Amino acid sequence: MSQYRDIGKIISTHGWKGEVLLHHHIGSQISLEGLGAIFLEDRKHAMLPYFVSGSRIKGQQEIYLCLEGIDSKEKARPLLHQTVWLAQKDFDRFADPAAPVTWVGYRLIADEQDLGLIQDIIEQPQQVLCQLYWKGKEILIPIHEETLLRIDPKSKMIWLKLPDGLLDIYLQG
Repeated sequence: MSQYRDIGKIISTHGWKGEVLLHHHIGSQISLEGLGAIFLEDRKHAMLPYFVSGSRIKGQQEIYLCLEGIDSKEKARPLLHQTVWLAQKDFDRFADPAAPVTWVGYRLIADEQDLGLIQDIIEQPQQVLCQLYWKGKEILIPIHEETLLRIDPKSKMIWLKLPDGLLDIYLQG
């Protein structure tokens, strides 16, 4: 699965020709023009390609997609609520470098302490949560304007100032 990156979900069908609406988190006003294929998970860790025959921007985080072989609303319905994945090379090509989802794999430094590599990003309206493993435990670290000190895309590092006691919560029990 490391060669694929989650970019969002298919949230609805559109029209009667099988177009689907993708809600994504790869940056605002991103066009997927020229993208060859998206991938949907058929069963655990088995990706099926769906070839893109057209795309157009709907809004900040939404794109209409036309997929080969999906030519009716009935054929599009089984795709609803499925997570959409891109091959890593396509993700690198289309994702906005400033989008938080691109931080997966960055090293997180908090209060002069190396917490490790970010494994996943969970975007919420008020903040971004970084999932990582520290001292054998899964932890979620919030990033927002009050905690973020610096991001260095070249070295793939993020520096934070965490609220007092946040890491202690994860070590209890």
